[in-house]
Amino acid sequence: MRSELLKNISRLVVKLGTGVLTDNRKQLDPAQLEQIVAQVAALRAAGKEVVVVTSGAVGAGMGALGYDSRPTNLAEKQACAAVGQSRLMATYEKLFAKHNLVVAQVLLTHDDLEHHERHLNARNTLVTLLSRGVVPIINENDAVSFTEIKVGDNDTLSALVASLLPADLLVILTTVDGVIENFGKADPKTISVIEQIDSALEKIAGGTTSETAVGGMASKIQAAKIVVRSGIPLVIASGKKKEVLARVLAGEDEGTLFVAQAGRLQGRKRWIAFFHHPKGALFVDDGAKKALREAGKSLLPPGCARCEGEFAAGDVVRICDLNGTEFARGIAKFGAEEIRARKLVRVELVHRDDLVIL
Repeated sequence: MRSELLKNISRLVVKLGTGVLTDNRKQLDPAQLEQIVAQVAALRAAGKEVVVVTSGAVGAGMGALGYDSRPTNLAEKQACAAVGQSRLMATYEKLFAKHNLVVAQVLLTHDDLEHHERHLNARNTLVTLLSRGVVPIINENDAVSFTEIKVGDNDTLSALVASLLPADLLVILTTVDGVIENFGKADPKTISVIEQIDSALEKIAGGTTSETAVGGMASKIQAAKIVVRSGIPLVIASGKKKEVLARVLAGEDEGTLFVAQAGRLQGRKRWIAFFHHPKGALFVDDGAKKALREAGKSLLPPGCARCEGEFAAGDVVRICDLNGTEFARGIAKFGAEEIRARKLVRVELVHRDDLVIL
């Protein structure tokens, strides 16, 4: 199954977690970076296009500025990122140069990906860099980013970058072998293949206790939801293992493979589904839910039971059933006040071309 699903990978995104890149002193680990860079260089030599999404800037800055644990104060965290990012890129540039490869730094915020023109511009820049044989190295712009414009963690950022391109595969390299059942117990077992992301799987995934990292396995599951719905497979594997990327692409039983859903979403639908912080929510009755999911219909006023939040026409909103479960996202054609006034007739609240079933 793996070799079949991963046989035609030509463009991949590789996400490197903080724990993979730093040592127990929370400093960048040169030997570890060197072996990972060598793996990426081998993929480039084999004709693959590779984008690296890297963590490690805050971790590298912590060591340089003498922090023992990840600071909670925003300004201190951003100071660590500013110091650490330049160190991180200098290290990557030096290591990739040994393989005659040029790297490019790309720093993003959620704002860059949400705004449609900037979204397309970011994609065009990355595609151009790849076409010239450059390895783009992406990180969130942590030195200036704040809550409203943040992606939040690099697992999510890597999923958004994979969806943006789109890539053929996302590989998240971490400090564990994959999604592990009975983690921390006597009989732990790495789950080889996941075809469905359900509540049972989400219970298995915990957060992180690392002093330098954010997210843990829970954020990786959220990343998986984005890429598999986009039609892109994901592998979570250990970045501490030598030649792990080659084994993944050879279809060997390495890490945990999340199987992509059939049919890749179009670029605009991916942008609607994953690149916004929704401004509000429309709650629909069972008949409307069925019409949207099964018949590909637009959302009409009679099917909307209630409206929450404040949003304007053109904003992206969550579409939920009466139990509060989000099952779609779409661009509202009217603002929240107009929808709540209940005076709209013979119109579409969300047109089917502007709606994505999640």
